[in-house]
Amino acid sequence: MPAEWHRHEATWLSYPHNEDSWPGKIDTIFPSYNLFIKTLTEVETVHINVQDQEMEERVSKELKAIGAFMVNVEFHRFPTNDAWCRDHGPAYLLNSKVAGMRALVNWDHNAWGGKYPWQLDTLIPARIADTLGMMMFEPHIVMEGGSIDVNGHGDLLTTTSCLLNPNRNPDLSQEQIEDYLRAYYGVDNIIWLGDGIEGDDTDGHVDDLSRFVADDVIVTAVEEDKNDANYAPLQANLKLLKSCRLLGGKQPTVVELPMPSPVYYDGQRLPASYANFYICNGLVIFPTYKCDNDTRAAYILEECFPTREIVGIDSTDIIWGLGSFHCLSQQMPA
Repeated sequence: MPAEWHRHEATWLSYPHNEDSWPGKIDTIFPSYNLFIKTLTEVETVHINVQDQEMEERVSKELKAIGAFMVNVEFHRFPTNDAWCRDHGPAYLLNSKVAGMRALVNWDHNAWGGKYPWQLDTLIPARIADTLGMMMFEPHIVMEGGSIDVNGHGDLLTTTSCLLNPNRNPDLSQEQIEDYLRAYYGVDNIIWLGDGIEGDDTDGHVDDLSRFVADDVIVTAVEEDKNDANYAPLQANLKLLKSCRLLGGKQPTVVELPMPSPVYYDGQRLPASYANFYICNGLVIFPTYKCDNDTRAAYILEECFPTREIVGIDSTDIIWGLGSFHCLSQQMPA
């Protein structure tokens, strides 16, 4: 599995429609979500899973109205339960010995431990494989794209709170799960972090915490307020990263990324994090939350990605769904 900054052929999305994911305010997310699509169409093809012809026509009209490059949009009438394509979409692999040969992995999906319906979502990888005529591997264990991050050189980041949670693969030991990670992601070195952030219903996805931004550089979220619930778990993860080693024994460079001010809706703390950015061709799209740290986060990401434009898009309403731009997208490498 190549790193996310490897050149993309396309990005896959599943268009939001489930009102239960954004109770009382799903209509408020579409301006930011459609802007996300428009921005992607400027640099690569965007495949969008939609429920039916009616949704395809409506979304197409909305995207045209904001100036999206429709030549780079391809719709697929693949119904889904929800919009989180990072987790129900496939993981794409490149053949390191045969240029241009790709395959995908169809992991099982159980909606983050059986929390929500998933019967349509779990069909998406096979439908994509059939559409693309792509080889498909099926490990037959639960695994979500947001639970791991790779640098494309043998290293993988994940968390014990998610992958070892009994609501995922209760019959597998940590050693057995590592065997699956090595076999189906093509990695050798697995770096285990601990707990996730407050409000995260995924049991601690790593894409809200720590991300590879280069072969040997990891950016990690830190909370500066010692009284905040996120302070201790993020400090623990920071300590783990500073003591870990990459494949070959090198210590990674660790860059600290501040957390946004706490975001609440309807009395609920939401999992707002700048680490949920998405790397696409020439750009890094990151979530903003109408707070002072938005600008700080942008500067830090600019230093991490000097050859890419950093684009902030408001995620204040989207995060009510308990995820942001990385959770919503899945890259297909070229």
